Amino acid sequence: MVSVGVSVPLSVLDLAPVGRGQSAGEALRNSIELAREVERLGYHRHWVAEHHNMPGIASSSPPVLLAHLADATTTLRVGSGGVMLPNHSSLVVAEQFGMLEALHPGRIDLGIGRAPGTDPVTARALRRADELLAVDEFPEQLVELLGYFDGSFPEGHPYARIHAVPARGNRPAIWLLGSSTYSAQAAGVLGMPFSFAYHFAPALLTEALAAYRAAFRPSADLEHPYVMLGVSVLCAPTDERARYLAAPGALAFLRLRLGRPDVYPTPEEAAEYVYTPEEGEFVKDRISTQVIGEPAHVHTELDALVARTGADELMISTMAHAHAERLDSYRLVAEEMIQEEQHE
Repeated sequence: MVSVGVSVPLSVLDLAPVGRGQSAGEALRNSIELAREVERLGYHRHWVAEHHNMPGIASSSPPVLLAHLADATTTLRVGSGGVMLPNHSSLVVAEQFGMLEALHPGRIDLGIGRAPGTDPVTARALRRADELLAVDEFPEQLVELLGYFDGSFPEGHPYARIHAVPARGNRPAIWLLGSSTYSAQAAGVLGMPFSFAYHFAPALLTEALAAYRAAFRPSADLEHPYVMLGVSVLCAPTDERARYLAAPGALAFLRLRLGRPDVYPTPEEAAEYVYTPEEGEFVKDRISTQVIGEPAHVHTELDALVARTGADELMISTMAHAHAERLDSYRLVAEEMIQEEQHE
């Protein structure tokens, strides 16, 4: 298992990026290759995220992609980071992930979020009803999901007689994901592990972790709070090279926020883009919490993040236009961390 100086596991968050000049099929096959490689390198788990109507992200259906990733690996934990529960029937999610767990016992994680993972119009197309966009049914959906896995429906629940096959008896590890205090508190009350999206919502990090730990109640699954942080990392042989390869990520995120999502740009495209002063400030703020640089710098920054937050695990999200550059980044981080562990 790859560990930083304070001995926390490192994992991978994969968005199956579709770069300029690439196809979605190529991106998905790249994810399979990445899973094999990070397993070899010693990463702990490999998660894929649900996004919709984003030309630069191919991971719109986590359970389908996870079936391939699990088949392509043998020891790596694979899971969703996450499935956006309001977009789906809890019964269908339970059946899908129960099937994955039945086929690959002890290796499946079900990370759950409550955001749509897309824009409002696409969310309407996913959910097929305006009232489902206005009313937060997440707590009710979560109760149903857990009930399908372990039969824990409250007395008199209308779905208590449903036997979800193969979910019953094949419960994966269930996580709550979040970027605010809402899911943090829910995860704490339910005694679940919590994954905070530091890579895109850094401002609420301290508040969310405090809320989770304060609300935590031990459960059958977890005796103590367990926090995993998602963090953006781009590692290259030199700081200059790393900054060059990371620049497309800032441009891609800017286009998303401007309502113009596109395929993942090339470094050349990012270098040629002329930012307005406002866009420049947005990008500066965006990259301020990312870890970008050569291996020793990345190692130092990750150590500092763990020391500051008390995180139990880090989930690295690395976006690069070229698949080879993304692989190299994960390799460099792993080699840096493994070497220190071996010398201790």
